[in-house]
Amino acid sequence: MIPHIRKQPLPAGITFIVVLAAALHQSFTQEVAATTAAPQPSPAPATPAAPGNPERGNYNVTNSTGTVCLMARMGLQLNLTFLNNENKTVQELMNLHPNQTKHTGSCDSDTATLILMEDGTNLTFSFALNVTSKKYHLNSLALSAIWPDMADSFHASNTSLDYLRGTLGRSYMCREEQILNVDEKFSLNTYQLQVQPFGVRADQFGEAEECELDEDDMLIPIIVGAALSGLVLIVLMAYLIGRKRSHAGYQTI
Repeated sequence: MIPHIRKQPLPAGITFIVVLAAALHQSFTQEVAATTAAPQPSPAPATPAAPGNPERGNYNVTNSTGTVCLMARMGLQLNLTFLNNENKTVQELMNLHPNQTKHTGSCDSDTATLILMEDGTNLTFSFALNVTSKKYHLNSLALSAIWPDMADSFHASNTSLDYLRGTLGRSYMCREEQILNVDEKFSLNTYQLQVQPFGVRADQFGEAEECELDEDDMLIPIIVGAALSGLVLIVLMAYLIGRKRSHAGYQTI
């Protein structure tokens, strides 16, 4: 028969040491776990705020005799996709500032060119005129740029465009924002645009031919006005019919 052994309680000092050792062990374990835990990913950088609508600039081109042959008023915003200095693909919007933009150009009988230059950015508009139909259009846009955050110089162009169509002696106007797609890396946003590349007289724009976007904006209030006029007419007719019936009832009595 195995004799029963009675357990003796630990002295108070030893109990305190055991408790303290357990607490230190737990604290050390937590610190190690926190130190060896995988670092949390840092939040992605905020996307830069897009610039507001660009300021409208006036750009006139004169011919060899000093006569204005091309007139343009417009706000311009460049939309570029390029590799930055960190070799990352970024998209950036930049407004052209008329007070910082120099311009030049040339005019011939059936071609006209406007070149805008600002801080490492050259933007070229080329217009063509069909002398038979007396219609013109923007047939080419070209951009070259070298910005501080670009890994290399940027170039984009398209010589088969068909934008800003107008009639000889008249101007093309579009108050609404237009997006002129050039290629997959570059598009041009225009605001409050009016341009006349041919047939300018007395340094004045000819009669404006408005874009479809402006015509749509004008059509909406016309439709709303017509609907309100119809509603007023219906209410007036209902009132007159009701009044006539009421008057007929009085005569019967």
